[in-house]
Amino acid sequence: MTFFTQRKVAIAGAVIAAAIFIAANAHLITVAVTSQPDCTLSARGAAAKPSC
Repeated sequence: MTFFTQRKVAIAGAVIAAAIFIAANAHLITVAVTSQPDCTLSARGAAAKPSC
């Protein structure tokens, strides 16, 4: 494998890894924003609302 081919593969791998990282974080932000904030655990360890 030549230096330039190896360099292209390394750059492509870094771009793919960064894209996966960004997509995963975007998913976490989407889930956090669209979730039901009233359905969190209370101090007693039970759901805040019975419907949760």
